[in-house]
Amino acid sequence: MKKNVTAMLLALGLVALAVFQLGETNKEAEASAGYAKEMVYNKPVPSFTLQGLDGKQYAIGGEREKPVMINFWASWCGPCQEEAPALKSVYDKYGDRFDLYAVNVTRQDRMADVQAFVKQNGFSFPILLDKEGKTAEMYRVLFVPTSFLIDRHGKLQEVIHVLPPDQLEKRIQRLIQS
Repeated sequence: MKKNVTAMLLALGLVALAVFQLGETNKEAEASAGYAKEMVYNKPVPSFTLQGLDGKQYAIGGEREKPVMINFWASWCGPCQEEAPALKSVYDKYGDRFDLYAVNVTRQDRMADVQAFVKQNGFSFPILLDKEGKTAEMYRVLFVPTSFLIDRHGKLQEVIHVLPPDQLEKRIQRLIQS
């Protein structure tokens, strides 16, 4: 009986060790791939590079001249349509003092719809294409729209969703002053 208990405890210990090591391996893989376990305020956000609708490459992350708003959206999203005029308005007003990158979750969208949405809303800021959805995964985006306000040092200041235009403007003003 003692032999069975000892063998059982040894087996459970080995299983626990294997599970722990597997978890650590996954954490290391996520960290090396740039995945954040969670988005933490006042901590650096993951870096990424995406192609824009204009064909240019855009790199996000680290120190920059201006703070940035990264807005994840899709053309089929009702709240994204609701938010679009406010995004255009704050960018038209403050675009010289902050960057705005609208990241289309293209894996869940159609390119013709993306182009029509951008044209219909008169967006003049860069539209980035997350064709595989990896950037949205990296930022832990659960639904659209989701926006990340990031200071000049590449640190997360706030995560927001659809706000009334005056509230969005206040958040952008605060970001610019940070």
